[in-house]
Amino acid sequence: MPGENLTRDEAQERAALLSVDGYEVSLDLRSALGDIEAEPRTFRSVTTIRFRCAEPGAASFADLLAPSVTSVSLNGKDLDPGEVFDGSRIRLEDLRADNELVVDAQCAYSRTGEGMHRFVDPEDGEVYLYTQYEPADSRRVFANFEQPDLKAPFRFEVRAPEGWTVWSNGVGELVDGVWKFAETEPISTYITAFVAGPYHYVTDSYARTFDDGTTLEIPLGAMCRKGLAPHFDSDDVFLVTKQGLDFFHDHFDFPYPFGKYDQAFVPEYNLGAMENPGLVTFREEYIFRGKVTQASYEGRANVILHEMAHMWFGDLVTMEWWDDLWLKESFADFMGAFALVGATRFENGWITFANRRKAWAYRADQLPSTHPITADIRDLQDAKLNFDGITYAKGASVLKQLVAYVGQDAFLEGARRYFKRNAYGNTRLGDLLSALEETSGRDLATWSRAWLQTAGVNSLTPQVILSAEGRITELAVLQEAPESHPELRPHRVAVGLYRREDVSGSLVRYARAEVDVDGPRTVVGELVGADAPELVLVNDDDLTYCKIRFDENSLATLRERLGDITDPLARALCWSALWNLTRDALMPARDFVGLVLRFAGRESDIGVLQMLHAWAHSALVHYAAPDWRAEGGRLLAQGALKELRLAEPGSQHQLTWARFFATVASDQADLQLLLHLLEGSAKVDGLDVDQELRWAFLEPLAAHGVADESLLAAELARDDTASGKRHQVRCLAARPSAAVKAQAWAQVVESDALSNALVEATIAGFTQPSQRELLDPYAAKYFAAIERVWAERSIQIGMDVVKGLFPSLRDSQETLDATDAWLTAHEDAAPALRRLVLEARDDLARTLRGQTCDTAAGS
Repeated sequence: MPGENLTRDEAQERAALLSVDGYEVSLDLRSALGDIEAEPRTFRSVTTIRFRCAEPGAASFADLLAPSVTSVSLNGKDLDPGEVFDGSRIRLEDLRADNELVVDAQCAYSRTGEGMHRFVDPEDGEVYLYTQYEPADSRRVFANFEQPDLKAPFRFEVRAPEGWTVWSNGVGELVDGVWKFAETEPISTYITAFVAGPYHYVTDSYARTFDDGTTLEIPLGAMCRKGLAPHFDSDDVFLVTKQGLDFFHDHFDFPYPFGKYDQAFVPEYNLGAMENPGLVTFREEYIFRGKVTQASYEGRANVILHEMAHMWFGDLVTMEWWDDLWLKESFADFMGAFALVGATRFENGWITFANRRKAWAYRADQLPSTHPITADIRDLQDAKLNFDGITYAKGASVLKQLVAYVGQDAFLEGARRYFKRNAYGNTRLGDLLSALEETSGRDLATWSRAWLQTAGVNSLTPQVILSAEGRITELAVLQEAPESHPELRPHRVAVGLYRREDVSGSLVRYARAEVDVDGPRTVVGELVGADAPELVLVNDDDLTYCKIRFDENSLATLRERLGDITDPLARALCWSALWNLTRDALMPARDFVGLVLRFAGRESDIGVLQMLHAWAHSALVHYAAPDWRAEGGRLLAQGALKELRLAEPGSQHQLTWARFFATVASDQADLQLLLHLLEGSAKVDGLDVDQELRWAFLEPLAAHGVADESLLAAELARDDTASGKRHQVRCLAARPSAAVKAQAWAQVVESDALSNALVEATIAGFTQPSQRELLDPYAAKYFAAIERVWAERSIQIGMDVVKGLFPSLRDSQETLDATDAWLTAHEDAAPALRRLVLEARDDLARTLRGQTCDTAAGS
């Protein structure tokens, strides 16, 4: 639609002209019930906006994405909707100093997870609604000024089907058949929210007495679909919530500002969660239908705390425009881990951060689309794509480095001043840095230029010189940067020395020094004279953001003794570094797979083990030489089955190895074992093959032609739920048949009938590594279709299709050339679309380099 993609320049011009005093929004959601096939299904949305104009007589516009507009009134004058509404904007002319705009529209329910999403539960036919807006989809629900720096208080009222409950940001009550909600504090449009339907709702409360004697009481609520209620462990959700509120009150010195605190676990959600003040929304997969490991509970707790940190970083104080998205996301990512370790039972949260979150950042920071943490966001499509590993995980890693640089006390005091000065307002980078400079006494301009305003990741390598007596005469840290982003940065790092210390053969740290690495070579004087190490670990304790490299002696030690490192964080850092070597084609994929086979069985941290399994599978699928894949797959399956049988019965390690075995099983004997475990004719002592594990076993069985349509239909009858339907759709698309692939392609690319969740499931089933030949014909079809898909579908579905269906499994120079040809022929395509294709192209080029490295190792 013309004007749908709001630009930064337009937003800045509108913010200079307009100030918003308040919104009153009335929605009628009674149309959510009724004939499920009736499309497009719409609801009535009436919005009144009171706003001021700094230049009376000027013109501007309001935002609205709606099938139709019934009426528009500006300052009491009726305007012709056909003349002033173009499908995405309402033209406003001859504005007064004080204005009132009233828009009566028919807005559309969504099936893509954007705007007002409507979900029908196949289990019981119940209808559930929720909203998701970031970065700019509240305009799909009500008319507004859709940009973060035009904050205002909101008053909402909703008419809903009888028997439903409706929630919004403020406290609500049902008055004469209408849900009326308390006026919000001034907030941005993208964090307003609604949840409506027959949700299962549980309550609790939080109370806090502060040092001055004042008391804060916060009503707590948590909800999910009725079908998930038997699995809903709300007690644990509330426990983490209360721990987080205590932690942030202790450290932020600013009471939670938004009244109540509801948390809704909703179906078909595109994100992990969203920080709507007073009504946080989460994907319902955080309610576990089967047995999961502690890593899953830790992950959920981290997300709860991440969203809670947003109540201050993002909701109370909000970035002016999406350039400074990091001002909320990086902080929330860092604070999520910081609070996880400091307030909950998950005391090893920094290990997960080092191993999982930073892996996301390292990948994103080496793509051609890498960008500074403070990014150049030209428009809303740019903003949508910048919810990435740099904005989240690299930014959080850099904040961890900043804490080491300025000190934790100074960092937190700077945050407290930042909240108090900018409460309910909007900020830029300089506002935060000035507060931190005050509290730390450090000039952060140089630090900011190096870390926040440049892109790319540095590599740090130890260089060790030993005396004839076997002592260190010099230990230096070498810093390198890629040619594309040559910035060398200041790093506060710890360098650890490790050796065998006892008869058990454990590798332990016997010396450590902190040093400021600056420039290409930094000498660590404090370690001169120390005994010769078997392993030098640069960035011990994970203080900075970098790729760790090893000297030859240390790498040889890891090849032989990686499992002997006793400290779990140090071990995780070594695994992460070895994976980066594999991705960079400096270590053959078969060597990495060999390390996993030798040492993963000794890994104590379950989150690290799960990451190793994912990396090993990725190494096999993408980086291994094609003629070694079958052998590598057999070795991984044998190793997984061995560890499955050795694992303690009923343990989370046993469950993790069972899932990995299913992922890599391909031989008939392995597939028959999975089938017999499903049927109950085979058993592994202590392994509970619950419903979720049954589906995990069924996908490889479907992909290898063992589970047919009738078997999958029988499993759906056994698990006739929304979750079961998603699993079945994925398994159906996984079957090794040309007709199946053609149908799946048509359902996703040629039709918009599937919901976002089923699009995601179909793509996941379609792309099976064991079916490369079946997928070959779709490379040309992909390049012929993506520009049309991008133009016709919502940005979320467009992203899913362009990323998920890129022919990465057709890993050849021919595919790389076809990608380059498309990029050359489509230089004028939407920049966001080109970015996605460029990223996929880079991954493919990395795949080919990795395969070349692995082929050389096997020759």
